Amino acid sequence: MRALIRYWPLSVPLFALVVLAFTWGVDLPVILVIIVAVALAGAVSTAVHHAEVVAHRIGEPFGSLVLAVAVTVIEVALIVTLMVSGGPETASLARDTVFAAVMITCNGIVGIALLIGATRHRVMVFNAEGAGAALATVATLATLSLVLPTFTTSKPGPEFSTGQLVFAAAASLALYILFVFTQTKEHRDFFLPVGVSAEEDHAPPPTAKAAWISLGMLLVSLVAVVGLAKVESPAIEAGVAAAGFPQSFVGVVIALLVLLPETFAAVRAAARDRMQTSLNLSFGSAMASIGLTIPAIAVATIWLDGPLVLGLGSTQMVLLALTFVVAILTVVPGRATRLQGGVHLALLAAFLFLAINP
Repeated sequence: MRALIRYWPLSVPLFALVVLAFTWGVDLPVILVIIVAVALAGAVSTAVHHAEVVAHRIGEPFGSLVLAVAVTVIEVALIVTLMVSGGPETASLARDTVFAAVMITCNGIVGIALLIGATRHRVMVFNAEGAGAALATVATLATLSLVLPTFTTSKPGPEFSTGQLVFAAAASLALYILFVFTQTKEHRDFFLPVGVSAEEDHAPPPTAKAAWISLGMLLVSLVAVVGLAKVESPAIEAGVAAAGFPQSFVGVVIALLVLLPETFAAVRAAARDRMQTSLNLSFGSAMASIGLTIPAIAVATIWLDGPLVLGLGSTQMVLLALTFVVAILTVVPGRATRLQGGVHLALLAAFLFLAINP
């Protein structure tokens, strides 16, 4: 047992694969639903852990980028598997999940990181140029993919026409790639923690061997996540329905599950007085969630039946607009306290409450 606990980053993905092999195509009783849920959560956690190892090896800001992409792969897998199994009721699942990811990252992760970090260090200092550029990119991506479909007229309802969807997907992907190039090449120093050079790090990086092992286990974990999500999807939808929550809350569940381990990573960085890393993780995840998820879902619609609803409702747009206004006021000074953290967490609480009780 001690060996199992000691080597959990290796044993958990293998355990998840074994669970997947025994439950694939099986009508699950309650006990197996619980086991699959535990294995799925473990696979998500180990995927982010191994992404962190690889990220530490290659350093910032590439590290935050690896984490964001890994989380997005998991998110897309969960969305597609649920849309395939859910039928017409899941037409808005991609929208609900991406919107939830934006609200959780820009309010939840930022808020918790500021609250915990400022409790230890009083004032959290970060690079306003890098954080501002990331926030501007997130706001543009969110508007292109989640707000505009509500107002376009080519198709009835909050949907894009095929041409509009292709444009939004291509523009989102291009903007994300441009940001990545800016973050990792032209202005890398904008995204480093204040007072830390590109060569400096907080702990010795793992060896090349350890990084390669983590890369392999990251791929194993992602395979397990995709498979277990497919197995667990009926239980997730049934659980949300049994609780009396709206069907759109499934997207919130997906986003919470996927982003929970990354939240821990951001909080750890803030506790070490590295708020810039926390912001890189938060805004990077929101950006990747839109810039990579929307193009992936756009491609998946070739095989998916039914409409793809992307446009937000009026309440959601108000929350999104307020989130960006508050985030701008947080980011522009380059300094923040617990008060800003509390404001962001209040917005997250409002989002979660209205998702349950719209």
